[in-house]
Amino acid sequence: MPGPIIEKPPMQTSVTPNLVDYASARDAFSWDTAAGMLTGLPDGGGLNIAYEAVDRHAIGAAANRVALRCLRKNGQTQEISYTQLRDLSNRFANVLRRLGIGREERVCTLAGRIPELYVTALGTLKNGSVFCPLFSAFGPEPIQVRLARAEARVLITTEMLYRRKVDRLRNALPNLEHIIIVAEAGRSNIPDTLDFHTLLSAADDQFTIPPTDPEAWALLHFTSGTTGQPKGAVHVHAAVLAHHVTGRLALDLHAQDVFWCTADPGWVTGTSYGIIAPLTIGATLIADEEEFDAERWYRNLQEQRVTIWYTAPTAVRMMMKIGLETTKKYVTGSLRFMASVGEPLNPEAVLWGQQAFGLPFHDNWWQTETGGIMIANYATMNIKPGSMGRPMPGIEAAIVRRNGSEVECVTQPDVPGELALRAGWPSMFRGYLGESERYRKCFAAGWYLTGDLARRDADGYFWFIGRADDMIKSAGHLIGPFEVESAFMEHPAVAEAGVIGIPDPIAGEVVKAFIALKPGYPADDTLQRSLLGFGRERLGPAVAPKALEFRRTLPKTRSGKIMRRLLKAQELGLPEGDTSTLEEAP
Repeated sequence: MPGPIIEKPPMQTSVTPNLVDYASARDAFSWDTAAGMLTGLPDGGGLNIAYEAVDRHAIGAAANRVALRCLRKNGQTQEISYTQLRDLSNRFANVLRRLGIGREERVCTLAGRIPELYVTALGTLKNGSVFCPLFSAFGPEPIQVRLARAEARVLITTEMLYRRKVDRLRNALPNLEHIIIVAEAGRSNIPDTLDFHTLLSAADDQFTIPPTDPEAWALLHFTSGTTGQPKGAVHVHAAVLAHHVTGRLALDLHAQDVFWCTADPGWVTGTSYGIIAPLTIGATLIADEEEFDAERWYRNLQEQRVTIWYTAPTAVRMMMKIGLETTKKYVTGSLRFMASVGEPLNPEAVLWGQQAFGLPFHDNWWQTETGGIMIANYATMNIKPGSMGRPMPGIEAAIVRRNGSEVECVTQPDVPGELALRAGWPSMFRGYLGESERYRKCFAAGWYLTGDLARRDADGYFWFIGRADDMIKSAGHLIGPFEVESAFMEHPAVAEAGVIGIPDPIAGEVVKAFIALKPGYPADDTLQRSLLGFGRERLGPAVAPKALEFRRTLPKTRSGKIMRRLLKAQELGLPEGDTSTLEEAP
């Protein structure tokens, strides 16, 4: 349930927020005017993401500023300036050119947050090819499916990942001509592969980015649907304008910031905000090669003096589990803004941010298809814990109801419906690879239909209810699982909660909750009864779960979303579908 409003903090004298007054910013905003913040390629050569992210800084005042600070597994820190990043990505662009990789041909990566991944991404974009990151924790089958659907000609990966996951796939991927290996030490000697650093050292560090149409393909991100094969969402170079604007306004990024986005570049957040947005602003980007460890993350915040932190609700909840005593061991006073994405942020987690860091977490909402943040809680705006926030300047959002090929906008506050966005913003996806009909069905009457159910309150804040196929209809009541899950998250024993509807002969469906407990709480009948009573007390008998099951962990995607459809499939004995994006097997 929504908590108390968190009043916007007094404006800091040292850093003036990029968005001071929300209403004025929306009234004055236009994408054409915002485009003036970018320079475009020299001599009217169009718009290229890599040029805006790196090259224009390398010829200016930020030339020697640290662009990328890599925290390696061996404990070393590697810093790369904007000038060095320009030269390295130039070299990789020349590597691709020498291999005969041309415009809009797909270059895939299968690697963690290592420096070579960032060089690959930017060099690929300079060459006019399409950057397609794959998540390194995928198993062989999802890797094969995505490489095949992308028709990738080049794959950059590590020795370890190649031996574990790629070697066995080669005969099934006839389009994959070149595999480039990043060796852990020295040079790779794997047969029929190329060595990354050998290629890079032999390449010229001078490269002229060819003229780039803003509508040219730039990025390919795969996203799982509720059914069917993964969808390949295509984004174009024009998306860089939305990356830049949302980085400034939704995340309040300034050139002097030290920015840490914890998302892996194998996901859209890790590319849009883990690579592109902070670099377009000229900030210093932190890339931690290690996976989540609460103590390490606290040390990173302290030692790297992170000022802007963008993370996932799952990580926030995991840090909440170890308690405030751990937080107090570290100095995190450099932080001035914290944001969250990946799934709705429970109100308790927003408030915990204030207890732990003296700052609330600011939730925001977007999708792989939108390419960038669409709705956000801004630095200078009051927060309603549990709310997605308000639409970005330049974005028109509405609550609609479908009526065949038409949509009807809901004008009354707090009436649920489907969240829709007026089509045409720069980072809107331009298609699903090879699936034009699937793409067409995402739009109606000039609106992009998100498939998310939400409501808008009288103050213009949007509230996530659930995916359209997650909704539970019980005895005539339409129940959003997020609201139920948020209520359980306020119980001191609950670490995570997932909610589904299960068939009931009288009510149609009743609510069932799956609960992962914090350490020290016994999963016994007494606690089960207590939690069911807690739910009835907080939510009322019409909404509260009628059944509750304890789980050690809940199935989640790598971006932190609880897989309710998988819980439902397991409960009802249905096919589980695509589980390649799971964080951990249940």
